[in-house]
Amino acid sequence: MIRPPFLHAGSKIALIAPSGAVDAIWIDGAIQTLEKWGLEVIIGQHARGKYHRFAGTDAERLADLQWAIDQPDIAAILCLRGGYGLTRLIDKVNLAPLVRNPKWLLGFSDITVLHGALSAIGIESIHSIMAKQISMEQDPSQQLRRVLFGEMPRYEVAPHNLNKIGTATGKLIGGNLSVLYGLRSTPYDIQPAGNILLIEDLCEPLYHIDRMMQNLRLSGVLAQISGLIVGQFSDIAPDTSFAQGAYGIIAEAVKDYHYPVCMNAPVGHVDQNYPLIIGSTTQLTVQSNTSTIQQL
Repeated sequence: MIRPPFLHAGSKIALIAPSGAVDAIWIDGAIQTLEKWGLEVIIGQHARGKYHRFAGTDAERLADLQWAIDQPDIAAILCLRGGYGLTRLIDKVNLAPLVRNPKWLLGFSDITVLHGALSAIGIESIHSIMAKQISMEQDPSQQLRRVLFGEMPRYEVAPHNLNKIGTATGKLIGGNLSVLYGLRSTPYDIQPAGNILLIEDLCEPLYHIDRMMQNLRLSGVLAQISGLIVGQFSDIAPDTSFAQGAYGIIAEAVKDYHYPVCMNAPVGHVDQNYPLIIGSTTQLTVQSNTSTIQQL
């Protein structure tokens, strides 16, 4: 995997909105925070746009994304919001400049599409908070700053009764489960063999979570990975027909495999959404009293 250069004071970061429309207050707040970090912020032409649910037409959002990729002096690209829209663009993006001039791509949720595309060409990226959370300047924001400036992530996770004890080392893959499901059998699909899978999601019916996990089981993904990190499954409506809940559904899907499973990791659509480097070699250790996620 290619690791982009870490940032330093004066590095340029581009702000774009390749998916959903973004509230201007969060854009302004993110700019203020990033400038406090010593970064030079450059805004995509259409980052403040709106076209139906999107931050601009497909052509406008694609233009901003390609501009940020192409500019040789930009060191990082912050996607301001997820939502939906990148699957409409990804096959039209020219990622070749990133192989010659790698830069950090930041975001989560719908930005999982871009993480998949970058993983496919061997470039690391950061599954991270976006404009709203950066504006809040809470702990995940400070952790993202440390990662961008070269400190590798390491997290301790409290024990969970559905964890599976063990250790694993592999490249980190994954992101938002629904987006991963939508990328199955495309060029941007995850490469599971020997790798550690990260999943999280928001507002999905429990039967849909079961459907997606069964897809991963039936297709052999769950048999090939070396470990599983389960982030937050937030705002999930109760369903008496799946009384075990989201984590129970996931635990059932992986019950026949003998790799470590870390439930309730601080990653997802919650305020405590900590950055992880997709593509980085990752050590997952799950013990009875704690779990450790260490990236190298």
